[in-house]
Amino acid sequence: MPAREPEFSDTFRAELWRLMRMRRDVRRFRTDPVDEAVLTRCLDSFRLAPSVGLSEPWRVVRVTSPEARAAALDNFRTANAAALAGYDGDRARLYASLKLSGMEEAPVQLAVFCDDETAKGHGLGANTMPEMRRYSVVAAITLFWLALRAEGLGRGWVSVLDPGRLARDLDVPGGWRLIGYFCIGWPETLSDTSELETAGWERRRPELPMDTR
Repeated sequence: MPAREPEFSDTFRAELWRLMRMRRDVRRFRTDPVDEAVLTRCLDSFRLAPSVGLSEPWRVVRVTSPEARAAALDNFRTANAAALAGYDGDRARLYASLKLSGMEEAPVQLAVFCDDETAKGHGLGANTMPEMRRYSVVAAITLFWLALRAEGLGRGWVSVLDPGRLARDLDVPGGWRLIGYFCIGWPETLSDTSELETAGWERRRPELPMDTR
């Protein structure tokens, strides 16, 4: 059988790799509003995402009220202070210098949960590996991240949070588990290098670690 020609052009593939290289976790945002049509277009990427058993377990909460945003920001500040206390010396000073949240500036903020109790998908794949539902949400978030970047928008994943407290503050159903809190907006600057790498916190591996069995 003759080899099939690639479905996409060399130019498209090069641009796809450029998009992935330019994907960054953004912490520094301008306060300019995000056009609702652009945000909706990016959110539509969730509908294209793979999910175990076609369960589509992602649940997106848009955090808009001053009270909810203040609670999320206080959650971050408390968790960040506790995290800082776990370091000492130069590492503590470096941690304290990092900007780990854009929650005070980002015009759009989303909390994305996994519905661990969804009946959609009839348990296919999730009965043996229930964590697959959460992996599915992460896969959807990755597509969303690339869609945002293609529009010139930045997205920051805030991981220094108490997830249980956030779920209570947002009053979500008991079966939902937080996957990520996201700040979205127009970045102050664009870079193809991680801010953590630039700051000297950690360096990216030069190659993929892989074993053979």
